[in-house]
Amino acid sequence: MGEVRTAVPVPTTAGAAARRRPGARQAQQWLLTLLPAFPVLLLVLRLWRLSQQDMSTMLLLVQYVSPLGLLSALLIALVWAVPLVVLLPAVLGRLLQVSAPDRFDPERSLLAYATSRTPDWVLVATAVLAALTWQLRFLPVLVMLLVWLVALHTRNRFPDRPRLLTVTGVILPVVLAAACYTWLGPAIWAAVGHGELATAVLLALPPAGALVLTGPVPARIAPTVTRTFTYTAGALLPLVMGAVFLRVPLLPAVAVEVGEPVTQEIVLGEAVTVTDKMTIVLDRSGVVRFLPNNTVQGQVLCSGDVRTPTSRVDVAGWPVEDTALDWTMPRGPSGSPDPRCAGLVPTSS
Repeated sequence: MGEVRTAVPVPTTAGAAARRRPGARQAQQWLLTLLPAFPVLLLVLRLWRLSQQDMSTMLLLVQYVSPLGLLSALLIALVWAVPLVVLLPAVLGRLLQVSAPDRFDPERSLLAYATSRTPDWVLVATAVLAALTWQLRFLPVLVMLLVWLVALHTRNRFPDRPRLLTVTGVILPVVLAAACYTWLGPAIWAAVGHGELATAVLLALPPAGALVLTGPVPARIAPTVTRTFTYTAGALLPLVMGAVFLRVPLLPAVAVEVGEPVTQEIVLGEAVTVTDKMTIVLDRSGVVRFLPNNTVQGQVLCSGDVRTPTSRVDVAGWPVEDTALDWTMPRGPSGSPDPRCAGLVPTSS
């Protein structure tokens, strides 16, 4: 009689793929869980800071502050971060794919998964958004990221076309670097002369840096390099976004004339709401003032705090702290400030 043996399952590629799946899938599930919670956390922290860490004041603000206003302030303040979140992982993912294709596994790496699932039109749209919303001094960084992305994407799709690789990996970066230095040269020297070293670095280094990552890095260090940059950006970006949003105004700044029968005091602060009996104002010291409507003689909307330029450098008349939207979108007329916004009681004529 023949010998009976226990059947041994034959390993298949499907089984190997199944064992690889949980890595990227679990990371994606965690990301999709935490991503919606981050804006909510920013909004709560902003209200907590606005209320001067007083729970009763915070609950009052939650009751009256419009959710649409909160989301609008969040979007306007942090719209610049969207291109960075899209473009930087795309560059790192393409670098990993070109340098170590055997480690580019969308089933195990969240970076590879995001890179393979991001269509080209999204990259183009985010590049346009960055060109409109980033300050002029950050536009050389955008040029550097786009040159890297084009060169790496071309090398991945057309590895057998050396002329095209030479154009995108050598000629294009050199031409753009020369154009950037021709346009930004006077501003770089002006920044150095004014002692603005950060501005000089932001204008001078990225055009030269565009020549660095147009091709693969050694395969043995590619996963470490991409992982390090990904984790560093993932840790720093939320902190920067939070620091920016915590300074964004959420309520309209007003000056309220209070007194009976004539104005005796100007209450400066932010308007919370107006009821049938009370005008509720959060004054500049963080105290909620309940002003009876019969004592309110009037109120005026004060313009928000005007951002004071910290740099004296410009490029052909374009201040380095302005964005393209600052130049293209119309602004309201700037007249003389209302004296009531300075806390001055108007004199009766």
